[in-house]
Amino acid sequence: MSRDSGKPRYLQIADDLAQQIRTKVLAPGEQVPSEADLMDRYAVAQGTVRKAMTELRATGLIETHHGKGSYVRNRPPVRRKSSDRFRRSHRLAGKAAYLAEAEQAGSTASVRVLYVGPVEAPAEIAERLAVPAGAKVLARRRLYFSDGIPTEEATSYLPWDVAKDIPELFEENPGGGGIYARLEEHGHRLKELAETVRVRLATKQETVALSLSPGSPIIHLTRNAESEAGRVVEVCDTIMAADQFVLDYRIPAGD
Repeated sequence: MSRDSGKPRYLQIADDLAQQIRTKVLAPGEQVPSEADLMDRYAVAQGTVRKAMTELRATGLIETHHGKGSYVRNRPPVRRKSSDRFRRSHRLAGKAAYLAEAEQAGSTASVRVLYVGPVEAPAEIAERLAVPAGAKVLARRRLYFSDGIPTEEATSYLPWDVAKDIPELFEENPGGGGIYARLEEHGHRLKELAETVRVRLATKQETVALSLSPGSPIIHLTRNAESEAGRVVEVCDTIMAADQFVLDYRIPAGD
């Protein structure tokens, strides 16, 4: 390290450790040296080492587990192809969007259903579904895994008058193609899915749910599914580990 480089010492340490990770000197899954070891190695104070580690976490190269230390991440980002994952052909082939994503990424997907049942619609959900606040809606909350690692948690809300006539929507497994396939089979053919993407820091609850390091960023994605009849028949709120996803959007250049 050089004091004359013009770059803060914590960034020089982060760059050095990042180079070790990229060249496999520090291998995937390997524990990063302790704060004390790094303080001795680089002859810096504890605060400088902690800032360097924060930089590495922010770039997704390491993950920190309370009481256990920091480790080199051993999982590549999942590439989410937004323009492809909701194709009707996937549903007809029995693949829900998450399974289609996982197949494209070459990972093994699994899901744990956390809740299926009626809830009172929160004000923001009610507005998106165009129902009164507090109206009964069907909620489906799931935790998704990629190669056994939790990567996203999603909750879908459907108007009760739509959901009550589709018994599969009340099952943990709604069948091949997921809930969108069941909606279309019952006459709610989808016309458009509109998504909004935000990035923020994870709450404590979200950190636990997705096994994230404290202070990790998440992607908060909201989606409205509109039928050809012009009605929003499902809305979904999803939180995703930000370093696990690349969002690809294909946008037509014509009118």
